[in-house]
Amino acid sequence: LDPLRSLLHSISSCLVDKELSGMMFLCRDKIGKRKLEEAQSGQEFFNILIERQEITKDNLELLKKLLQHIKRHDLLSEVVQFEEGQLHAPDDQPDEHEKPVAVICDCVGREWKRLMRELGMSDVKLDRIEERYPRQLYEQLVQALREWQKGKGKDAKVADLIQALQRCNLNLVADRVKD
Repeated sequence: LDPLRSLLHSISSCLVDKELSGMMFLCRDKIGKRKLEEAQSGQEFFNILIERQEITKDNLELLKKLLQHIKRHDLLSEVVQFEEGQLHAPDDQPDEHEKPVAVICDCVGREWKRLMRELGMSDVKLDRIEERYPRQLYEQLVQALREWQKGKGKDAKVADLIQALQRCNLNLVADRVKD
């Protein structure tokens, strides 16, 4: 998965129609009214901005200005965190956690908090993630796993994920992560 598209998808899912309309209105001079009318979702809007090179993984200034204008400081801070993370993550190195995280996100469901507690994440962090992504179970787990991985840094091991899954009696998921 492209980290930029993942970020934009996350942002898109958090926007209400009024906020999206406000962002689109601000871009009418860059994109044009007709092209903007084709965009029926935040994802389509962001795709247009990517196509026109208004947003790239190295240049998120427009996105930050748009989020600032609609007063979504929570999403703005995600973009800033993304930028900071980009500086430390080399592009040529595959992430060993990518497959296990995908399997866990597809299979764990409502037990995600229990799993994250087993991994040592605090209830405060879990509640913040839940608030940030209400009624988005999959995204809550993705963000929680990212947070865990970021907190652990180089000490984040797939073996730790497997052991935590087993301690939660999620053995089938643990077996799928191993394969």
